[in-house]
Amino acid sequence: MAHVLVIGGGIGGLATALLAARRGHTAELFESDTRAPGTALDRDFFGWRRPTVPQAVQPHALLGAARNVLRDDLPDVYAEMLRLGARERHELDWFEVRPPELPGDEDLVMLQARRIVLESALATALRAEPGAVLRHGEPVTGLITLSQAGADRAGRALDCADGVDGADGAGGDRGAGGAGGDGSIRVTGVTTGTGSYEGDLVVDAGGRRGGIERRLGAAGCRPPVVERHRTGLAYFCRWYRLPDGIDEGPRRPWAVTGGAFAGCAVFPADNRVFAVTLFVHTSDTTRSALRDPAVFERAARAFPPGEAWLALGAEPLSGVLATASLDNRWSALVDERGPVVTGLVPVGDSITHTNPTLGQGASLALWAARRVARTAHRDPGSERFAVDHHEWAVRTLKPWFDFQVVADAAIGERFATRAGRTGTAREVAALFDCALEDPEVMRARARVRHLAEPPERAYAAPEVRARVARWLAARPDYAPNGVGPDREEWEKLTAG
Repeated sequence: MAHVLVIGGGIGGLATALLAARRGHTAELFESDTRAPGTALDRDFFGWRRPTVPQAVQPHALLGAARNVLRDDLPDVYAEMLRLGARERHELDWFEVRPPELPGDEDLVMLQARRIVLESALATALRAEPGAVLRHGEPVTGLITLSQAGADRAGRALDCADGVDGADGAGGDRGAGGAGGDGSIRVTGVTTGTGSYEGDLVVDAGGRRGGIERRLGAAGCRPPVVERHRTGLAYFCRWYRLPDGIDEGPRRPWAVTGGAFAGCAVFPADNRVFAVTLFVHTSDTTRSALRDPAVFERAARAFPPGEAWLALGAEPLSGVLATASLDNRWSALVDERGPVVTGLVPVGDSITHTNPTLGQGASLALWAARRVARTAHRDPGSERFAVDHHEWAVRTLKPWFDFQVVADAAIGERFATRAGRTGTAREVAALFDCALEDPEVMRARARVRHLAEPPERAYAAPEVRARVARWLAARPDYAPNGVGPDREEWEKLTAG
């Protein structure tokens, strides 16, 4: 078994350390923040300043893919989240009567909770886990490489018996990519302000702000291969709590709705807490006005989800929290010459940072964490291990990253031009609107939403296409992106 050193104590880092320890490895987690998640949820969520994790106070969607990892591999964490107030919501509960269940419907369940609920449950389990050590307030300052360590450890034979199934991919594809070209630098440990720590595998879960590119450069490695797509979207959210005696908000509408230039979404969470989010293009001249709580609420009420939830008399729990300058970022530690480094692999935002529109981040992070835990015994310092991890990520994570890029490009273009698009965009919008009325189309949409089936397969099914075509034929005047205020009304709502 391996000794795994994890950089970063967010969702990806906590899950990697915990899953590795549960697979018989030992794990040490290094986190720069001196504070660790506890069970005082409101205090930690609203009062904990986390400048390196600005997304921590934004809404999170724990899709069916994330729920499945927790339910199957970390059932105690899942149970703890439910105890702390997380709620399950089946996607097909959108309808007054849930349609007859089909195989796979059990995967279409969202876990509604603030991010802090998941972090708290993971941290509680990790603190009690034998073989795991948490080092909060001890940030990693550098990497120990083979030349610094002095000597290579004896290699271990690649063990292919413990295959990785399902969303983790098969163990194969061992031919492509080669074994490293000019020979990569091997990482054998990390340094902190306190000392040096040796390990069999270093996992970078520090996210896009974690500084791994700088540390790799200092170690003499080639730079990672980075693919970046700007989204042009800005998000504004505000948190609320439902009044006493109201345990649940409206069953619908609550989902994302959007017009030609702005959108609104409601995110039900734990303990009667929910967030309302508005999103606009970063070039929109009205966006700065949305920081004003009164303006924000006026604008949110112009969309059906915002009006339905705010009409319940909810208590505001925060100001308006803004985030922008977002991008979709893919970072690979293997290039055309092979691995740029061995003994170190990325998980979470360190490999794929996705814009929150589709809520994929936590699911992709948990997939990668589980994959590392299941394979860390396979000669983790070797070039083959680095290539295998990269090829798994390209097969398993990259298609969802690419889907996010396409979806955000369409939203960004529509918002930037402040006008709905026609042609193919009309058909795509019709699929989403048809799903709100047709359970079979909703099931296809939900399978994509919860990362159970790729869109090119789910949406291409003949029955789905036929149902959407019939829906469109019955609405010859259908125009997409027609929900919410028009531009003139929006200008009035956001003025003053």
